[in-house]
Order: sequence, then C-alpha cells, then structure tokens
Amino acid sequence: MLICLLILVGLFFLSFFIGRFTLSPAELLQVFWVKIIHGPPTWSNMVETIIFKIRLPRILAAMLIGAALSIAGATYQGLFKNPMVSPDILGCSAGASFGAALALLLSCNAVGVQISAFTFGIAAVALSYTISKAVGNGEDEILMLVLVGMVVMALFQAFISITKYVADPYSKLPAITFWLMGGLTTISLKDVQILVLPVLLGTVPLLLLRWKLNALSFGDEEAQSMGINTSRIRLIMILCATLITSAAVSVGGQISWVGLVIPHLSRLIVGQNNKVVLPASVLIGAAYLLFIDDLARSLFVMEIPLGILTSLIGAPFFIFLLLRRKKRKWV
Repeated sequence: MLICLLILVGLFFLSFFIGRFTLSPAELLQVFWVKIIHGPPTWSNMVETIIFKIRLPRILAAMLIGAALSIAGATYQGLFKNPMVSPDILGCSAGASFGAALALLLSCNAVGVQISAFTFGIAAVALSYTISKAVGNGEDEILMLVLVGMVVMALFQAFISITKYVADPYSKLPAITFWLMGGLTTISLKDVQILVLPVLLGTVPLLLLRWKLNALSFGDEEAQSMGINTSRIRLIMILCATLITSAAVSVGGQISWVGLVIPHLSRLIVGQNNKVVLPASVLIGAAYLLFIDDLARSLFVMEIPLGILTSLIGAPFFIFLLLRRKKRKWV
C-alpha cells in the first residue's frame, strides 16, 4: 500500500511536466511554495495558467475518476461474487452515456451535460433495482439483478444509437461520438469541484463497510448469521458504487476496462481480503488512469481519447489475467 501511494504521488508530480509547454522541477516547486506562503508571483501568467487551469484540474480529475471506477468495480465484484462484473453491469454507464448524448443533442452546456449524464446514470440503476425486486422471488436476488441490469444496459445502448441516428451529422454527431470515447481534454477546476462531492459521498461509506464484503462472499445465510442485514448492505453498496460511477462517467465520458481490470490487479498485489482490496483499488486506479492520461496527451501530436487507450491496454491485460487463472485463483 505504501509503494502504491508513493507511485501515485510520483505520477502526480511527473504529470505536470508532460505537455507541449515545458516546465522545470524547480519552477514547479517554486510556484507551489509561493502559493502556499501567499507570496508575490515571480512567474508569467502563462506558467500559472498551464499549471493551475490546465494541468492541475486534469491530473486531479484523472485521479478521482480512476479511483472511483476502480473501487466501484471492486465493490460490484465483491457483491455479486463474480470477477467478470464491472461498474456498468446494472446499466449505470449506459444510462449516463445516454443522458450526455441527449444533452448534447439538445445543445446543453457542459454543466447541463454532466447533470443529465449523472441523472440518467442513477435512473438506470434505480430502474434495474426496481424491476429486479418486482420480478424476483426473493431467492435469486443477485442473479435477477444482474439479468435485469443487462437488459437495462441494452435498452439504454439502443437509446444512444437512436440519439446518434437523429443527430446532425456535421455538428451534434461528432460531439456525441467524441464524448462517448472518453477524455479529459476540456476539464476545468469547476468540473473537479463537481466531481469531488459525489465521489467522496460514495467512496467513504464503501471504505467504512468494506469488511462486510468478506461476509457477503460466504453467502447470505452465513452473513445473516453474523448479524448482517444483507439486503440493506447490498442496497447501500450498490447506491454508493452507482453514485461514484455516474459522477465519473458524467465528467470523463465512457472510460472502459478500468473498473474491471484494476480490482483484479489489486488482488494480485494485496490478496483477496476486501478490507485491503478496496483501498488498494483506489490508489492503483488513480495512478493507472493518471498514467494513461499522460500517455494520451503525449504519445502523438493529436490527443488520443482515454476510452481507446484503456481498451487497448485493458483488454490484453485481462487476457493475461485469464491465462493466470489456471495457476492462481483471484476471487
């Protein structure tokens, strides 16, 4: 855990030096030190703009989104006792993506897009949970929730396709397509402020209740014999994981594979205990997406959408994890 934290801190400072505008370590430290002691600035306005209005918001957003998607994925995998589960299993990502696509179709501003994406992400999971409760018989709650979530996800994917079909091909459609690829190009400090509150509101309860995931992994009967209200705990964890996933997608777009791969990587490093896996997923996920974002804005002249890079790296890595399954069981 200490090594993961040190890696994250190192990437945090290293990310300030990546970009078309060159900064020296001494210059960066001087800027931060003068800001801390509230001294007079001795640098140009361009340096302050690059550090505080472009790179710092992007770095913080990458860390928050990576941590959010990773802990949500670890939570879903622990709840459903399935290593193939990801944060979009209940339709959250698809609902948030449709909300953003709809807002872009209606020419909403950036805040409107984020609010719409966040609202529809929450609504998609609420729809999945409500339908599963209505059609379930109380004995196969988890299976029914997953099945209904897959149906809701397919439904919202169809809504996204309809939205793209009716969008203007010269203005609205490119904006929708680019947003769905995921990216942090237009991130500002205001976006980070919007993101912080829901991520904290969802992450803190998950970290406080993470030990109960170990009890739930033994089954509902064993967990209930330990005095745990399984239905209530499951609902709380689903709400928290959905909250942070919706917030992450509403700001960064569809960034795939993070919530699926990082929990597995955390288990390979720290073991199977969810009391350690969840905080490890936060640190590793934040460092991972920050590293991917650094690659996205430095590999080529044109910036690569984050969703493309995470898929290119995440899919082969997951195949590697599957090949290791014969030698080591990770769930």
